[in-house]
Amino acid sequence: MKILFCHNAYQNLGGEDSVLESEIDLLSQKGHNVSLALEKNDSINSFISKIKAFRDVAYSKKSKQWMSEQISAFKPDVVHVHNFFPLLSPSIYDACIDAKVPVVQTLHNYRTMCPGGVLMRGGVVCEICLTGSAYQSVKHGCYRNSMVGTFAVARMVEKHRSLGTWSHKVNCYIALTEFARNKFIDAGFPAHKIVVKPNFTIDPALPKSGHKQNRAGALFVGRLSKEKGVSTLVSAWEKLNVPLHIAGSGPLESTLSHLTRNNIELLGMLDPRLVQEQMQQAAFLVMPSEWYEGFPMVLVEAFSQGLPVVASRLGGMAEIIEDGLTGLHFEAGNPVDLAEKVRWMIAHPGKCRQMGVNARNEYLEKYTAEKNYQSLLNIYQSVI
Repeated sequence: MKILFCHNAYQNLGGEDSVLESEIDLLSQKGHNVSLALEKNDSINSFISKIKAFRDVAYSKKSKQWMSEQISAFKPDVVHVHNFFPLLSPSIYDACIDAKVPVVQTLHNYRTMCPGGVLMRGGVVCEICLTGSAYQSVKHGCYRNSMVGTFAVARMVEKHRSLGTWSHKVNCYIALTEFARNKFIDAGFPAHKIVVKPNFTIDPALPKSGHKQNRAGALFVGRLSKEKGVSTLVSAWEKLNVPLHIAGSGPLESTLSHLTRNNIELLGMLDPRLVQEQMQQAAFLVMPSEWYEGFPMVLVEAFSQGLPVVASRLGGMAEIIEDGLTGLHFEAGNPVDLAEKVRWMIAHPGKCRQMGVNARNEYLEKYTAEKNYQSLLNIYQSVI
């Protein structure tokens, strides 16, 4: 099979880029002919380039032509789009339609209904654009605190709603969780075109003994920002005498660096190998996010390492982590409830270890490369 991946990479690479790379590697290893049509936001480096990007975010004739050339050169059986925002725009779908090549689109975030992309405003969940006009977001500056930038993205959302792009120009959407699938259906996306396929990670091949006896303390891995619940995390730890390692960087990093508590250690941004080492040493992972999340790679990585998760009872996290089986839920944004759940994990080490074993089994059942390969193949074959 010939698969052409299409992706608009952000300046700061993240989970979407990792998923894209993993899928390309997986399909290549299975003997498929894979190519990548890639655009990078690095080209948005001047005032003029920003103006052009805002102008073309709803529809870029240049990107449509570029996509036509990519298809003509590679002649794929299917095009798999991971991200078209902001430079490529939905115009790339028309290039695929003209070439009679089916399109699969992974829905990593909520940008096609929410200009901010995360269904969150002012630090709390917001769904006003889900079924209402996306132009409501402009006065709030939901995209990078810019009314001008938000208007450009809202125009893209509304233009393609009115044209029926989301309903008619994509053959199959991949949602990462049932929760996300339902949100897109609520926003008017055709239910019969949305399938659920979670992210995956390569099996670290743990010994059958599972959760190690000598694991201790808690681990946070992620962006140090408000929506990730970092403030809630720190507030909870003011009530705890439990070791916490924090791996990551972000806007709250300087604030955290002034913490004087000796049970919190800031590790900074770690490469994947060092994150794995931290996961092998911790008793559990903490994910206090206060937005819906997509399918954070850190969750599937934790499960692969036999690491249970204490997570917000919110969005896809509450779906992926089964309360009492592979971790515990707490009320999002509630440091008292988080502290209570952490104390329970520490007070019940045997049950914590069993949750780790359960998490590892869940990984083997749902989130391995082989499981993901079969899902991808089924999706491609269905649209072809």
